Amino acid sequence: MSYVLLGSRPGRYRSEPGEGMSVIEHWDYLFCGRHRASYLIAELRAESRVRVVDEEDPASINLVSTRFLEKFDTLEAARASLNALARFGQMDIRLERRS
Repeated sequence: MSYVLLGSRPGRYRSEPGEGMSVIEHWDYLFCGRHRASYLIAELRAESRVRVVDEEDPASINLVSTRFLEKFDTLEAARASLNALARFGQMDIRLERRS
């Protein structure tokens, strides 16, 4: 079992977990107080495909194999990778966990 990060940007694209994946946590990425992206930490029980829906015109759907995603051995390692995205100098970036 391993964990993967799935990203989405409102109005641009969204990533949806496929079979063999369970969402463990959902995080919002805020830049200067504005919601810019969402991230899912998903448990990967078996190789699968992530559905990536392009929301811009013309809309399209792509199925991406989880073989191409970075995998983490533990939930803590996935969280650490996500937290690294929220650190860039002194910029006002933060993550908020959805319940």
